[in-house]
Amino acid sequence: MFLRKYIHGLQHQHLRPSSSSLQRAKLSILPLLFITAATTKLTQIRAMSTTPSSNKPAAIVFLHGLGDTPAGWSSLEHQLPSLQPSLSKANGVQYVFPPAPTIPLTINGGMTMPGWFDLYDWPIGVGVRNDEDGLEKAVQAVEDCVDDLEKSGVPRNRIVVGGFSQGGAVALRSAYHSKSKGGYAACVSLSGWVTFGGDDVSNTSRDVPLFLGHGSQDDKVLFEQQKHAEITLSEDDKVGVIESKSYRMGHSSHPQEMADFANFLNKVLFETQAPE
Repeated sequence: MFLRKYIHGLQHQHLRPSSSSLQRAKLSILPLLFITAATTKLTQIRAMSTTPSSNKPAAIVFLHGLGDTPAGWSSLEHQLPSLQPSLSKANGVQYVFPPAPTIPLTINGGMTMPGWFDLYDWPIGVGVRNDEDGLEKAVQAVEDCVDDLEKSGVPRNRIVVGGFSQGGAVALRSAYHSKSKGGYAACVSLSGWVTFGGDDVSNTSRDVPLFLGHGSQDDKVLFEQQKHAEITLSEDDKVGVIESKSYRMGHSSHPQEMADFANFLNKVLFETQAPE
């Protein structure tokens, strides 16, 4: 397959966020050749009104992208507190980075690599086919993490589920699909996409705020996916708060995106939403 030469050896080509530069994230599929300076566009579908809240135990479950490992994003537990001190472990915030299983990838001729579910189409635009069985297993993996956190004393409504690229798609599914338990403090999808239609959005989704970040020059998970997610999840006010931002970059991450990510987490975990 034509993608094999790009994907082969991807585990050795990590582009991990660093605490000094907060730079590009690990790619899901193809290596990033360069990254441009970013500009930010905010589409806030509904404003988030906040009032101070008491500090209780909280957790962030963050899923890596295709071909990556938990190590690719584990530096978030240092980066996010450097941007928002409230997000530190000393303040009761736990960080969980679950590993994806190693699976055959259809778009790469069946070659195995870490992935949350199979991919049948490339690039990933609106209308791609879904691996429903793989998605259900991935959501269950998130639920297993959440169950462990609840047993340790972190309530579900103090847990944020998020991810990059394929991990972002799983996070969205876990938080908002009608067959998922949901009930999280918030959801974060960086360069991800929705794998379900508006009719499948859970009735309990309205109270789970969402942060969407995406590169306007993304040629892997196409930029059109961000607008599609906004429309799917905001229709009929299904998700009450959606903070959606775009950046001039490809399939990666950017310092401003990390700063926006940290600010969003601080709002949803340490400030309570109040009716407008």
